[in-house]
Amino acid sequence: MDQKGKSAGNVDLNEEIFGIEPNESVVFDAIIRQRAGKRQGTSAVKNRSAVRGGGKKPWRQKGTGRARQGSIRAPQWRGGGTVFGPTPRSYKMDMPRKARRLAMKSVLSQKVADKDLIILDQLTLEAPKTKELKAILDNANVSGKVLVVSDDKNVQLSGKNLPKVKVVPVNGLNVVDAVDYQKLVLTQDAIKRIEEVLA
Repeated sequence: MDQKGKSAGNVDLNEEIFGIEPNESVVFDAIIRQRAGKRQGTSAVKNRSAVRGGGKKPWRQKGTGRARQGSIRAPQWRGGGTVFGPTPRSYKMDMPRKARRLAMKSVLSQKVADKDLIILDQLTLEAPKTKELKAILDNANVSGKVLVVSDDKNVQLSGKNLPKVKVVPVNGLNVVDAVDYQKLVLTQDAIKRIEEVLA
């Protein structure tokens, strides 16, 4: 359909991308991978070697009647180091390229099966206008959480102030957003780009 909500002809979708049997297991793995990659991994604690002080033996080894101690920064002391605490690490996970592509194909195919994919012949705005983008979505009878895929800068700026609407560039389309948002709005140009990448 066009930006006014009128039919603008039919679009032939690649069955190998938009018509496969969705693989939920691969989609789940892709979501876990993407969310894990966003973690900072900067949490850290000091062990006994990193805590300041504690170089001197608190008291002599024998003859005091007390338990032997080697440092006031040992983990059993107040103010001592932590044992097996978190250290800075990367949470990134590997996933084969074919599996990542299969996950994206599965999500797109599910959108088509659920009739949650809306295709526009084009989506452009002359200036950043939230009202105009909302009118286009209303004309297309799109409601709920909407993910709009567009490289148009004005469209991207116009969508920032719309609740439940997110605009991403074509190369920013990802599994987590596609699953999280009920409706997916694509242009014919975006479909061509997606088919080139996933084919």
